[in-house]
Amino acid sequence: MKSTPLGYLFALLAFAIFSVQDGVSKHLGSAYPPVLVAMIRYWAFALFAVLLAVRSRGGLSAAIRTQRPWLQVLRGVLLAVQIPIAITAFTLVGLAQSQAIFASGPLIVALLSVPILGEKVGWRRWTAIIVGLCGVILILGPSTSGFNALVALPLVVALIGALYGLCTRLVSRVDGPTTSFFYIGVVGAVALTIAGPFFWTEISASDWKWMLLLCLTGITAHFLLIKAYDNLTAVAVQPISYLQLVLGSILAVNVFGETLRPNMIIGSVIVVGAGLFTVWRENVLARRAAQDATAA
Repeated sequence: MKSTPLGYLFALLAFAIFSVQDGVSKHLGSAYPPVLVAMIRYWAFALFAVLLAVRSRGGLSAAIRTQRPWLQVLRGVLLAVQIPIAITAFTLVGLAQSQAIFASGPLIVALLSVPILGEKVGWRRWTAIIVGLCGVILILGPSTSGFNALVALPLVVALIGALYGLCTRLVSRVDGPTTSFFYIGVVGAVALTIAGPFFWTEISASDWKWMLLLCLTGITAHFLLIKAYDNLTAVAVQPISYLQLVLGSILAVNVFGETLRPNMIIGSVIVVGAGLFTVWRENVLARRAAQDATAA
């Protein structure tokens, strides 16, 4: 598939809106339980996933059919668990530092792909992984004055996201994107609806506009991301996804008054660079394998 200018536009808009969504999540997460915020967000997300499935080829019945039902359910649960922890991280750790740690996702995926998927990782990617993890340590900012244990939260989010990504790789071998999207929306909504009532808090009338904005940004960003993947190769989307880190940091500083420390900036550059190299190297090896298979 050839990447198109329209695909780049969709991707840029998607990750820009995701950045706004993160800012709204931080605002609401500071006033309400993150599970409650995630549950309401997921209700809108699930509705969008169902409508998308209904309008797809084969309709809802085709979207429900899966060859890996338990793996699809696991994906949905992982994402439903990840989002409240991410909102908590935005609130307690900070939007900028959390996003910087989230950027290590591709490195963790590459690291876990060895034991889980049985993939072989060469010395180049091992080097990138080690360098990138050093960048993560730099972002965490350990010092003689003590270590903030709360930074474990964004690390947990990055780890869950990596596991989710690996599960997505596995189901993509047998299920289409519509089926996978349907399950993360519906399973996640069910899981959070079961947990949500235990965290129920009355939402003030003035905050419902923020809840509405959270739902709208989520639906819009996911729709644009789907359109981006229709017009871009996956390897072209990954570099654009780091725009979320940049815009998130801008929001963190200018809206929430956070401070970008030198170790966070340098660490982020290292992590992003290592992540980009890892994704590029995976793409090179995948193309080489495809060419060898065609020749054979």
